[in-house]
Amino acid sequence: MILKQKGTVDIFGTDALKWQYVESLIKDLCQTYNYGWIRTPVFEATELFHRGVGETTDIVTKETYDFKDRGERNITLRPEGTAGVVRSYIENKMYGGATQPVKFFYIEPMYRYERPQSGRLREFSQFGCEVIGCDDAYIDAEIISIPVNLFKTLGLRNVKVELNSLGDRESRENYREALINYLKPHINELCEDCKVRLEKNPLRILDCKVDGDNEIIKKAPKTIDYLTNEAKKRFLDVKHYLEIMDIPYEVNPKIVRGLDYYNHTVFEIMADIDTMGSQSTLAAGGRYNGMIETLGGPSTPAIGFACGLDRLMLALEKEDIELPIKNWVDIYIMYVSDTEKDYAVNICQTLRLSGFDIEMENMGRSLKAQFKQADRLNAKFLIILNDEDINKKMIKIKDNVTKEEVTINEDELVDYINMNM
Repeated sequence: MILKQKGTVDIFGTDALKWQYVESLIKDLCQTYNYGWIRTPVFEATELFHRGVGETTDIVTKETYDFKDRGERNITLRPEGTAGVVRSYIENKMYGGATQPVKFFYIEPMYRYERPQSGRLREFSQFGCEVIGCDDAYIDAEIISIPVNLFKTLGLRNVKVELNSLGDRESRENYREALINYLKPHINELCEDCKVRLEKNPLRILDCKVDGDNEIIKKAPKTIDYLTNEAKKRFLDVKHYLEIMDIPYEVNPKIVRGLDYYNHTVFEIMADIDTMGSQSTLAAGGRYNGMIETLGGPSTPAIGFACGLDRLMLALEKEDIELPIKNWVDIYIMYVSDTEKDYAVNICQTLRLSGFDIEMENMGRSLKAQFKQADRLNAKFLIILNDEDINKKMIKIKDNVTKEEVTINEDELVDYINMNM
């Protein structure tokens, strides 16, 4: 027997209905923000992620699925969504369009070769939004509000926003110099990876998985202490808009992004779920005004976030949140003879084209067994066919909840169900 690969899951049955509900809710929510759906390839040139995610990041150095195709091209299964969206923005010259900014959302599978655990898989689903072409502080607050509103709508309690500012280029350069000067005397107390990062990418030391709890890191300088006056004003504006939206937040100076094209607002959104620990961070994002230029496009401001849906579904399960999924069929069609079956096929087609969810008998069961099957399917109505009614162009319908039975003319079927559904 061939088994599924480690770090992957099969989603079906009631779980699939829950996923469909959440994804549908996401699409409806994004529509209210006027975000359009985008779908990018599941694989891209490896160079895109080296430049767009970062040569020194754990994702690129340790976690990507890289391979050569039959044309000897270096290919990578996408480990995150932003780089592909930015590549599409540049390649399709969206910066030249009349409608700006460009606002996208996506729900797509991503791939990272990491140690599988609860809420963390090698193939995982990610929901994300990107706004490209606008530097207004309000857009930062808008982007933050999308996952906040999603989590609240789903019923998660104590949704918390933590944010920080990396400032503009001058702020970042000043901070980088201060951080290096602070860490150099302690270099031998850092892990091997962080020793390399000190010269190449010192901000990445602050979110190191090994040294994260090191007292040296905890006492490191904070980015918000090195913001220029202009960057301070912008950060105040972001917080102001969050307050208008009644979205609580905390400033967390530990939230950083190591790559040079990240600037200004960075954030994480979590739910207070005791049993999830560090997995309680459900969404994260930030402003990346330098990425488009880094990938060969014009200098363009941008911001986005990503939300791991596998982790979100786990959070809903941990909180015992019941989703309003539809776990029934509208109508179950029952019959015994071959002539009844032909008629069943005909009305099944008619009812499906009228928008009803239909199941019909197809296993050769007895009528008694068909009634049991209807109950298993939670059918709202039963259509019970017999040759005598068919010859009279009549149809027997039973309300499977009230157990009331009526026999109506076949021409009245759709109207009757619409009135009584």
